[in-house]
Amino acid sequence: MSLLKNRVLKIILCVGGSSLLLASEVSGQETRVDAPIPHSTGQSVSPSFEGWYPNPDGTRSLVFGYFNRNYDERLNLPIGPDNHFQPSPEDRGQPTHFYPRRQTGVFAVVVPADFGDQQLNWSLTAGGETITIPGHLRPEWEITALREVTSDNTPPVIRFGGAEASPGQGPLGVQSDPLKAVVGEPTMITVWSYDDGVRKSQAAARPARSGVVWSKYRGSGTVEFDDQTPRIEEGKATTSATFSEPGNYVLRVLAWDDSGGQSAIMAGGFFCCWTNGFITVQVD
Repeated sequence: MSLLKNRVLKIILCVGGSSLLLASEVSGQETRVDAPIPHSTGQSVSPSFEGWYPNPDGTRSLVFGYFNRNYDERLNLPIGPDNHFQPSPEDRGQPTHFYPRRQTGVFAVVVPADFGDQQLNWSLTAGGETITIPGHLRPEWEITALREVTSDNTPPVIRFGGAEASPGQGPLGVQSDPLKAVVGEPTMITVWSYDDGVRKSQAAARPARSGVVWSKYRGSGTVEFDDQTPRIEEGKATTSATFSEPGNYVLRVLAWDDSGGQSAIMAGGFFCCWTNGFITVQVD
């Protein structure tokens, strides 16, 4: 019988670098293997196509999100060569301010029912890399964004300008009339939100939950919210936003219900139930 020698495999993590050093007595050689490490800044942003759903008027909504590979850096990519749709118009309501990591169902683009085999291509350039993703109406990409089929839950209905204003529901959501603001001065913003009260099956013993979350969607300066997640009281939630620079801004509000926060829903492979709302603000 041959005598088997004990062989030792050493794995050394190079803390200050981005590779693993493997040393083996079997071969007597060292092998350097690239190992990806998280980056705070300087990385690319990928558009993402989440799917499409039919609207009550017969049109279709193509839903998009993105993945900012940076762990800390928030990127501003103005509409143009670094952030555009093809075919034109290049501006189809997409964000220009990109938060770190995966952001799902951020906006939707309406296309006609006879869109057929056409595509809308969204391109983003950041970190020296251009990434393009197509939106389309392939049947296998249809999502149930307006009704959760297992519980009959529907997304919150939101309005701007009062309880009788035009409603929005689902990823397409609703846009407000423009507001005016002054640099450095808090501007009050209010959203009306109504939910059907359907609860998760395991949570039948407690009241249904719902809420709203505000964020910056477009604009060159910073936006500070007095309360980014104001409570909904008597059907409405109010906070204030303060802008650091003049210019045109868009604020996004996400209304969620008892099915959970948006990221939690998507992690489970579902697309219901939340609603987007957008406010345009001219800051002088």
